[in-house]
Amino acid sequence: MADQHVPTLYEWAGGSEALERLTEVFYGQVVKDELIGPLFAHMDADHPKHVAMWLAEVFGGPTRYTDERGGYAHMLSYHLGKSITEPQRRRWVSLLMDAADEVGLPDDPEFRAAFFGYIEWGTRLARQNSQPGATPPPQAPMPRWGWGVAPPYMP
Repeated sequence: MADQHVPTLYEWAGGSEALERLTEVFYGQVVKDELIGPLFAHMDADHPKHVAMWLAEVFGGPTRYTDERGGYAHMLSYHLGKSITEPQRRRWVSLLMDAADEVGLPDDPEFRAAFFGYIEWGTRLARQNSQPGATPPPQAPMPRWGWGVAPPYMP
């Protein structure tokens, strides 16, 4: 029996187009939110596309964020000194998961558990790295996130 190709999270999500829809809808809600909107008051118009590029690379897609934006070090620079609070982190996660529903990202348990797992992990690191006096490593590899324990069910 030949090995069956297990799609990456990037492929399963619907590729760059799906992740761009996600971040456009998400940041449309973020800027209106009273708790986290102020953190994004001076957000560049291309920020949603850049976050989509980050997520695409993390989930096994093209390495555009590293190639075009500078990878981990560039992303880290946006969080340093922001003093993100736990309620702000939780709101960010909640709005992103709502946006995932709104744009129709796959809602199978395996995908959503893996997707949420990365979002939870990544936002906790971002919060820690944003605190006064935080000294995160200035260089690190891009995270690569996969299915974890439960790959998608493919009959």
